[in-house]
Amino acid sequence: MTFRHSRTQPNTSTLQSTTSHFSMPHTAMSQSALQTLTRAIPAFRSSAPKVARRCLHQRTTAIPSSSLHYKVRSSPWRSAIQPNRAPLGRRTMFIQTVPEATPNPDALKFKPNQRVLPDSISSLEYLTPRSTLAPPHPSPLAAALLNIDGVTSVFFGADYITITKDSATPWAHVKPEVFALISEYMTSGQPIVNTVTDSNNERGQEGAEVDSLAYDENDSEVIGMIKELLETRVRPAIQEDGGDIDFRGFVDGQVLLKLRGACRTCDSSTVTLKNGIESMLMHYIEEVKGVQQVMDQEEEIAIQEFAKFEEKLRAQKGSNAAPSTTGKDSLDFAQG
Repeated sequence: MTFRHSRTQPNTSTLQSTTSHFSMPHTAMSQSALQTLTRAIPAFRSSAPKVARRCLHQRTTAIPSSSLHYKVRSSPWRSAIQPNRAPLGRRTMFIQTVPEATPNPDALKFKPNQRVLPDSISSLEYLTPRSTLAPPHPSPLAAALLNIDGVTSVFFGADYITITKDSATPWAHVKPEVFALISEYMTSGQPIVNTVTDSNNERGQEGAEVDSLAYDENDSEVIGMIKELLETRVRPAIQEDGGDIDFRGFVDGQVLLKLRGACRTCDSSTVTLKNGIESMLMHYIEEVKGVQQVMDQEEEIAIQEFAKFEEKLRAQKGSNAAPSTTGKDSLDFAQG
C-alpha cells in the first residue's frame, strides 16, 4: 500500500533510519514505517505554519504610520463638520448690515454689536485719506476702508460704522472687503481710532473732542433751546439713519447745521433740513427764521469740483438733463 499526501512528501532519510532500526521483513517494515509516519505528520503540520509565521515576522519590516494611505488627515470638511476642533485663538463675530435704515442708497450701516468709539467721542467722520492721519483722532481702520475702490467716506458712530460709496460702484464689490476689514480689526483688538496730541492745533483738538450739542453755560437762552431740541428730537432719528448732526452757530435768525454720515450726501437732505428740522425749530422757537447747511473747507472744494464736472455732463447731454441737488448753487449748500 502506498501513502500519499497532498502537501508534504515523507522524508527518505526518515524511512531509511526506520528500516535499519527494526530489521524486519519488507512487509512488516512498511507497516511500522507507515505507523511512525502517521504519528509524525500531525506534528509536522502544526510546526510548518509556525515556522512560516516566524520567518514572515522576522523578515517583514515595520511600516511607519505616517506612510499609511488610510491615515486620517485634517481637511476643511472635517473642520466644518466638527466646529469644536477649530484652531485655537481664532474668533468670529457677527456684523449686521441695516440697508433699510439709511435713506441714501449709496450708504450702508454696519453694526458689529459692540461699541466702536470710546465714551468720550460721540462720532467721527473721515472724508479723505489725509483726514485719517490727521490729529486729534487718526484711524487706521478708516484709512483701510477709504482705500477700497468706490468708498468715498467713513463715519463712526457710537456702535455702528456707515460706509458711503460712489453711485458707479455696486455694493457687491464693496461689502466683502468692508466685512473683512471690520471683522479683522474688531477681533484682533486693534484700536479703531487713536488720540494724538497736536501742539500746533490744541484749540482744534478741543473742538473735535467736545460735542457740538453739549450744554455750555456760556450759551444764550435761544442757543440752549436749539441745542436741546436738536439733541432730543433730531439727533436720534438721524443717528438711526446712519448719520449725525453738528451745530455750527446761530446767526441772524439762521441756524447753521452740518449733516454727517449717510445724511450728508442723501438726496433727501434738503427735505430733512427744510421740512423737518427747520419747521420744528421755527415752531418752538420764534427767534429762528431758517436753517442752513454748512460745509467744511474740504467739502466745499470737493463740491465745487463736482459741480464743474456736472456742468460738463449737462453740456454733453443737453438741456434735458435733470437738475442736481448737489453743488455750490444747489439747495443743499449754504456758505458757512
